[in-house]
Amino acid sequence: METSGPHADLSLNTSVVRSFLVRFLADEVRNAGFSRGVVGLSGGVDSAVTAFLACEALGRGNVTALMMPYRSSSRESLTDAQLVVDALRIPSVTVDITPMVDPYLESQHVEDRVRAGNVMARQRMIVLYDFSARERALVLGTSNKTELLLGYGTLFGDMASAVNPLGDLYKTQVWQLAAAIGVPGRIVEKKPSADLWSGQTDEGELGFMYADADRLLFAMIDERHTDAELAAMGFGDVFIRNVRRAVQKSQFKRRPPVVAKVSHRTVNVDFRYARDWGL
Repeated sequence: METSGPHADLSLNTSVVRSFLVRFLADEVRNAGFSRGVVGLSGGVDSAVTAFLACEALGRGNVTALMMPYRSSSRESLTDAQLVVDALRIPSVTVDITPMVDPYLESQHVEDRVRAGNVMARQRMIVLYDFSARERALVLGTSNKTELLLGYGTLFGDMASAVNPLGDLYKTQVWQLAAAIGVPGRIVEKKPSADLWSGQTDEGELGFMYADADRLLFAMIDERHTDAELAAMGFGDVFIRNVRRAVQKSQFKRRPPVVAKVSHRTVNVDFRYARDWGL
């Protein structure tokens, strides 16, 4: 990809990326000793793209979709998730997480919306991993590069997975890929939202547009420009500072728990690759 500052071209060769991600999913799932995958379908574009890629990689009969609404979830989200199920003709299960979430929120007097949203995200992952065990299927991730860099996700919630095909694609690139592989247009075009409360949108909560964030992140992370260079490229000082701080503060979400090293071979320090176990 080439860039021209704040107007960086983040366009994908969607055919090449699609082929690569399909092979990636097929290889990683099978190398782990599995042949099936489970995807939490939210009705959003990220989970839809993961489901489409998984079907191509593993076969329609080997992908199970889970819809996990909460009582405040919008009806549109469930409708859009069903659009994906119908388009792909894959098995699906709907699990209402309200009876699981509400007793905890009530018993702990949780009124903060962010805390409640984290509980919902982690409850959904409990359901996904239980189905993972039931179906002997790996949980397939749906977090994109923008979310991972900004820390816009719940640790051990929506950020959890065994294999993630989208983690190196910015949100605007996920939209490109979605359109290319046939994700229903209304899902590609709607405003992205975690659907944690009525009227919530990602960009409203973040305070900036994904298109702007992606251009800045590409210049900041991929090209490693300094703040002074980013400002000279036309990015605002406050925007640069806020985004860099978000990336720094969320580093703990992007790495396994830090292990105190007391031996010669420490998990995720010296013993971290498949080849260490002869694979």
